[in-house]
Amino acid sequence: MRTTKHCLLLFIALLMSGCNWVIFNPKGQIAIEERNLIILATVLMLLVVIPVIFMTFLFAYKYRATNKKAQYSPRWASSHKIEAVVWGVPLIIIIILGWVTWVTTHKLDPYRPIESDNPPLNVQVVAMDWKWLFIYPDLGIATVNELAMPVHTPVSFTVTSDAAMNSFFIPALGGQIYAMAGMQTKLHLIANQPGQYRGFSANYSGQGFSDMHFSTLATTPAEFEAWVNKVKGTSGALDQSAYKALAIPTHGYDITYYSSVDQQLFKTIVDKYEGMNKAKKTIPEPVAAEDADDRNTMTKER
Repeated sequence: MRTTKHCLLLFIALLMSGCNWVIFNPKGQIAIEERNLIILATVLMLLVVIPVIFMTFLFAYKYRATNKKAQYSPRWASSHKIEAVVWGVPLIIIIILGWVTWVTTHKLDPYRPIESDNPPLNVQVVAMDWKWLFIYPDLGIATVNELAMPVHTPVSFTVTSDAAMNSFFIPALGGQIYAMAGMQTKLHLIANQPGQYRGFSANYSGQGFSDMHFSTLATTPAEFEAWVNKVKGTSGALDQSAYKALAIPTHGYDITYYSSVDQQLFKTIVDKYEGMNKAKKTIPEPVAAEDADDRNTMTKER
């Protein structure tokens, strides 16, 4: 029996060794602070959970029926010391958690720009079926399923969707943000180390959801400039007609570069859904059949 347990534990350990704990191995400042917040909140909550679990087993063992040496106090009613611990410790932890939550909610606000000596890189992100489009408006280029950024440079993402609601997520660099049609959300990230990091959709969006991932290249400034020149050296142009072809739902779409892009493309994608939303607001509410009959009767009487 003991051998079986040891083999089971060894098997579980082998399975766990193949997992990448990317959340706890961050490569960006935002991700580092989010990891620290997770650890701090977990430790604070364990200060209550662990003693409770320990005392549960301790009391069950100490006051078991076969232990005749256990003190029996049928008239015991209360203890100020126990009350102070039971209420005081959780109260202190809640106050600390509340303060930490308040501070980090503002500090890690995805809409808050990252302070840096380097100017931010602007990237427009479009979630599609089932691929990611990245537009660099200041550079005049666009890519599909590949995102590049220089290290130690803040990146300002403006995110929308041209399909179902989605979620833009690069775990090694920071938290996710939703992508919604007709709306624009903001996310600010920064990479501290060069590397290639996995990005993907964190929100189920249909049958091609599992293929909706992209590569994030964090490079040195010189390597990023070389990457930009490589993209500009391609022959692809992303205009409105090319985008219509790109918008066709596809699985496992290959990395694609566009040396030029329509500067109004992102705005057009957002506006076409905003127009639909405005049109819905102008449509009068349906009238029940009984109300319609009453109105017709009143009109005839008049």
